[in-house]
Amino acid sequence: MPADLQVAAASVPPDGLDVLGVPVVADDDGPRLMPGLPAHLGELELPVTVDRTLAQRHGFNGTAGQSLVLRPAAGLEVVLIGVGPAPVGEAERWRRAGAALVRAAGAGGEGAVVVPADLAPACGDELSLDAVAAALTEGAMLAAYRFDGYRSSPRPGSLERLVVLRGEAPPGTSLERGVSRGDAVARAVALARDLANTPASDLTPRALAERAVQQLDGLPRTSVEVWDEHRIATERLGGLLGVSRGSTEPPRLVWARYHPATGGPGEPPAAGGEGEGGPAHVVLVGKGITFDSGGLSLKTADGMTTMKTDMTGAAVVLAVLAACHALEVPVRVTAIAPMTENMPGGAAVKPGDVLTMRNGMTVEVLNTDAEGRLVLADALALAAELRPDAVVDVATLTGAARIALGTSIAPVYGRPQEMADRLQGAAARAGEQLWPMPLPEEYESHFDSDVADMKNIGKAGEAGSIVAALILARFTAGLPWAHLDIAGTGRSTESAGYRSKGATGFGVRTLLELLLDELPLPPPGPLPVPPSADH
Repeated sequence: MPADLQVAAASVPPDGLDVLGVPVVADDDGPRLMPGLPAHLGELELPVTVDRTLAQRHGFNGTAGQSLVLRPAAGLEVVLIGVGPAPVGEAERWRRAGAALVRAAGAGGEGAVVVPADLAPACGDELSLDAVAAALTEGAMLAAYRFDGYRSSPRPGSLERLVVLRGEAPPGTSLERGVSRGDAVARAVALARDLANTPASDLTPRALAERAVQQLDGLPRTSVEVWDEHRIATERLGGLLGVSRGSTEPPRLVWARYHPATGGPGEPPAAGGEGEGGPAHVVLVGKGITFDSGGLSLKTADGMTTMKTDMTGAAVVLAVLAACHALEVPVRVTAIAPMTENMPGGAAVKPGDVLTMRNGMTVEVLNTDAEGRLVLADALALAAELRPDAVVDVATLTGAARIALGTSIAPVYGRPQEMADRLQGAAARAGEQLWPMPLPEEYESHFDSDVADMKNIGKAGEAGSIVAALILARFTAGLPWAHLDIAGTGRSTESAGYRSKGATGFGVRTLLELLLDELPLPPPGPLPVPPSADH
């Protein structure tokens, strides 16, 4: 269920306004109103100062994401929202402010948030008006997100409508453009959350593929194709077929493609690609295990309680593809999402079995609960065959990632290192936290096999997230590649800021930020030695 909050740009407050958000900066002397705010908006009077005694009593100092509710005699609820110390040059602070307004406003009604007509005194030259509007919109809509389709009585919602007011100046195309961008990003995150929050019996591989078609089919310059189990077998996707064997639900693989326009909206797709001088081509790969029991290497009962979200990687890349047209992404994008359940049926893969991947490499399966790398291996091999400019995969891959970095920071791996750096920079702009991790060659011996090219696990208790990434790297054909392990960040145990309890949609904003960055991508490395003919 997408965020229900509607956001628009305007220069005057709407009739029947219930809540007004006023940004406040944090000074050494205490909180103060943001420089450049008007004293009134039409007939609506704004606060001229912050009551510092009241602020101190409530512990409000203007830190980004804080809020303080005022109740003037006129009945309008005024919410002071902190944006931190000036200059406010980070979009993330405005996202937190937008979320703080929604969470403080309570249920229902019309809201507005005012920004200065001239941002320079408060933000310097670091942040544009459209970036501020986008961040406010994004934070507000994500904070308003609800997943209530399975409740007999939906919970009370938040604000129904929010208007971003540009002081006393006309709203202008910049403000409207920012609101539109924030709306598109937030709806993409909400889509990923919706998919990952859906119970596994209602979101089987077939149902997830159908949802992908529903979301993507008919979007301008976007196409979607679904491979069934017969096509998957024909295409020799041994990892995906192997993992699916224990389930009565057949696997699926979704291809989705987006082509940018040559110029403005509505123009035909750009020509070129794959060495033809066209726009850059980025392939996104997402793990789509719609339920992970662990297979014959069965998880504990507690370990299975959140495994409906093991398809979050697929949800993320499909949601990104769904937003490309609205955001006018300037590069070609392909999303590949392998989908299956991992169940302990009578035909399930057994520890010690050997699977042959799409690219001919063989993998000895010693732990059937390390299945994500098997389905991703096939998808990465398919991606490599396209010879794109870069490949990025997203997966809830290892508990080791959560143990190492918790639930707020995701590890990022890259070859060359510039790929990891690019992802980390995009994440910082998008408000998501990544931490670069190494890919040491000496750890490749951890998954040497006695009978196959490799085994699917490393040494017990050692470098689990790193080893998983090194296994994936063998299927990237030397292309510029990055891997996001979102096992820790893909879920939240509480609702706070613009995060909601349950699926977070982590990675959508980072990938969109990466795709909107037109800087050249790093060149590919040398091709790996092909597997021997008897494989």
